[in-house]
Amino acid sequence: MKTAGQAKAKASSNAVTATPEISVLVPVMNEAGNIRPLIDEICAVFAGRAFEIIYIDDASTDATADELVAAQEAVPQLRVLRHAKRAGQSAAIRTGLLRARGHFIGVLDGDGQNVPADFPALEAAVLAADKAGDRAMAAGIRQRRNDSVMRLLASRGAKWVRAALLADTHPDSGCGIKILSRSLFLELPFFNHMHRFMPSLVRRHGGRVLGVPVAHRPRVTGTSKYRILDRLIVGISDVLGVIWLLRRAPTQGEVVELKPAGMAAPQKKNARKSAKGRTA
Repeated sequence: MKTAGQAKAKASSNAVTATPEISVLVPVMNEAGNIRPLIDEICAVFAGRAFEIIYIDDASTDATADELVAAQEAVPQLRVLRHAKRAGQSAAIRTGLLRARGHFIGVLDGDGQNVPADFPALEAAVLAADKAGDRAMAAGIRQRRNDSVMRLLASRGAKWVRAALLADTHPDSGCGIKILSRSLFLELPFFNHMHRFMPSLVRRHGGRVLGVPVAHRPRVTGTSKYRILDRLIVGISDVLGVIWLLRRAPTQGEVVELKPAGMAAPQKKNARKSAKGRTA
């Protein structure tokens, strides 16, 4: 007979070898001290399911890489990718996306301020949209932000700019926790800082953006990488670039596959609403 421990180990092994239902991407840079607690929270949320966690270390100079390697020994679902040269958060997310195996992709900031327990609500929203024939991204709306006054003011300013110039009506585009299908994510244009404009980019490809209330907590250890002046300067060129992209959005509409005469008529798959999509 197998012991309880052996049965648990076998179940864990099966969960790792099975194709993941969801891949959780966590970009990090100098987040030593925040690594293992967040990994354990993610594991608790998806316990009993086939999932993988992909940490992308963007050339950290502290003990982040060491903590990730140590965590791999205890967490078989954990994969670790490391940039040899710092490339930024969007590039880190892209690195994880290209290697992810899950049908759905969850994205989570590595500083511990996003709460993994919010993932089920985000996933439920995406699944409901999928059943209705829509592709969608569920994105968090932080209910009570635990940030500095300057950071809150900067976020309000960025929100106003996105709404005015990009018609981005999502109330919290800067929130780091979100879920969408891997196929939709791969269709989005990639550029540096693109993670800040994902609601606009998803709608550009006919997807819906679903806002889901989520929690937000203060950082426990480490320091924020958020530099208000740097983002303001870089953000101007980013917004201009996104405006250019939105004006050149694909307009082919729905695509159906034609069949030879005598075969079954082509079936429409998940009819899209419009190239601009709808915002919940």
